[in-house]
Formats: sequence, structure tokens, C-alpha cells
Amino acid sequence: MSIDLGDPPAAYLSFWRERHLCTLTTLRPDGTPHVVPVGVTFDPEAGIARVLANKSSRKVAHVLAGTGVDGPGARVAVCQVERRRWATLEGLAEVSAEPGRVAEGMRRYEERYGRVPSPNPDRVVIEIRVTRALGKVG
Repeated sequence: MSIDLGDPPAAYLSFWRERHLCTLTTLRPDGTPHVVPVGVTFDPEAGIARVLANKSSRKVAHVLAGTGVDGPGARVAVCQVERRRWATLEGLAEVSAEPGRVAEGMRRYEERYGRVPSPNPDRVVIEIRVTRALGKVG
């Protein structure tokens, strides 16, 4: 079911604030999907989902290598599932090592997951400009 990003249902937004393990799907150079477990935060006002990562991870390499018809960035999807409830956010991802953006990702991670990420000098943030939302949360 498609979700209106301009007016997402309260239950959908609430589901994205609950503590859930998520998946991030990126595309390998050969076009096959690479799916990994991650923590995701969603800022509906800014239309951005965030994933913290190590700069040497495969997911970061896939995002950095991705360029599509929509310009720089890579098409990705993040998803979470709990029983019959599910939610997916799709969009264009970019990687940032800018300290302020990484700090914002960490702040939001702590807010959602209830713990401060361990120190990592190689941490970056994958920021996804959300273009499509899907789900069934009711």
C-alpha cells in the first residue's frame, strides 16, 4: 500500500519511531541486490532516512558507486517488519562524513534505539532522500 509522504498516517510514523531492526537494500555493480540488517531513523519533516555505517562497508561502496537517471546517489530501500506490520522507504542515497550530519544521525539513532553508538572514527551516515513510502501498519 502506497503512503502519502505529504500526509503520512500517524500509525506509520509511530511505527518508524518504535525500536525495530531494519534492512537496507543497495545494488551491487552487477545489479543484484545486497540486503543487510541496519538501524534506520526516519525524519518525515525533512524527508530523510538515515543509516549509520563504517566508511569501508560494502553498503557504503554500493551507494558511492551508484548513479542513476535521477542524478548523483544510489537507489536504495529500507524496510522493517513486525508480524503483519511492515514499512518500506525508497529513495536516493548519499554518503556523508561531514561531522554535523554524522552527529545528527547518531542523535536520531540514540533517540530511536535507546543507546549511543559505540565510538567509530570511520563512521559515516547514509542519508536517503525518500521518494516513495509503502507499508501496512494498521
